[in-house]
Amino acid sequence: MTPSRATTRLAPAAALVALALTLTACGARTEAGEGGGSTPSAAESCVDTSGDTVKIGFLNSLSGTMAISEQTVADSLALAAEEINADGGVLGKQLEIVQEDGQSEPTVFAEKAEKLITSDCVAAVFGGWTSASRKAMLPVFEAQDSLLFYPVQYEGLESSPNIFYTGATTNQQIVPALDYLEEQGVTSIFLVGSDYVFPRTANKIINAYAEAHGIEVLGEEYAPLGHTDFSTIVNKVRSAGADAVFNTLNGDSNVAFFKEYKNAGLGPDTMPVVSVSIAEEEVGGVGIENVEGQLTAWNYYQTIDSPENTTFVEAFQAKYGADRVTSDPMEAAYTSLYLWKGMVEKAESFDVADVQEAADGVTFDAPEGSVTVNGDNHHVAKTALIGKIGPDGLIYTEWSSGEPIEPDPYLEGYDWAEGLS
Repeated sequence: MTPSRATTRLAPAAALVALALTLTACGARTEAGEGGGSTPSAAESCVDTSGDTVKIGFLNSLSGTMAISEQTVADSLALAAEEINADGGVLGKQLEIVQEDGQSEPTVFAEKAEKLITSDCVAAVFGGWTSASRKAMLPVFEAQDSLLFYPVQYEGLESSPNIFYTGATTNQQIVPALDYLEEQGVTSIFLVGSDYVFPRTANKIINAYAEAHGIEVLGEEYAPLGHTDFSTIVNKVRSAGADAVFNTLNGDSNVAFFKEYKNAGLGPDTMPVVSVSIAEEEVGGVGIENVEGQLTAWNYYQTIDSPENTTFVEAFQAKYGADRVTSDPMEAAYTSLYLWKGMVEKAESFDVADVQEAADGVTFDAPEGSVTVNGDNHHVAKTALIGKIGPDGLIYTEWSSGEPIEPDPYLEGYDWAEGLS
């Protein structure tokens, strides 16, 4: 399904929410044109840059099932804004933050995005986590010709001139994870995920990869977001006897799943789990005793040894406490604010069309390593990492791609993925 660019001002909120819910069922191929320019008929911006400040919006779930993950993103965005303001702001203007709570509900994300753009008049919005929340917001940002910076790894098969994706797309996380499993001799897997667009689309991709690489998928099970009874699913996993489990559960469902997994006598030595939505922040909530030794696929870990990461971790813990950990989505969110700053300063303008045109090639020496914006698809080049959860709750790199992987959201460079988009 392909959402069209709006030719009039934003439709009423109810119509947009209905469209957003339709979009959660399928991938959206809304590609940016050359230079990522906007349509001439886009809604007129109300962003005010006449004073000493400029407003930006942070939109994260501070309540509901996703709060366990998204509060960390709000914290890292606040840190980045504080640092940028202390360093003189953006084009000499201090950033004024408008924070909104998406409440773990896609429809609320769409409504709050509309508010931020049309009532608060923000220059850009940073946030979202689930693909359902992103797809709910997408038509709002396109209709209003505003910018969303989305910080979380996702299932790919999407691009929009109005979204910059600073988390991993499929070929920077899921495909490297599958390559790693194949290198380890895995010949069968079981798929467990939350029942919404990211896990279902990711598993469609995983099934295509498995078929092409001689890996047998022995089962595929889904649970609603927030689900807490995994006894039936874990029994199916144990009975299947796969070499490994590929986990796309999101939010606090991971707590119940891994507790049940351990109770069933399963673990990293008997049937390892590769997770793509559990980072350092979630490890504490799940319980180290339940996930020690399990695998994750990301592009950043707190344990990365670099001056940029040391500075980031020290600054985060100085602001929020020495016991706080950093993680991939919060690092990608932190990085997103600096990338937007780089685009604006390159464009010498806060105007959306100018920022889109300036985006290509903007680079930031991020805590994860150097990242560069692709102006054609609005994703960034990222290094893939497979990590193992240690007894201290931190994640340590087991495997690295060694250099940034260019984003390929539609997997056009993979023969086995033909027809998926």
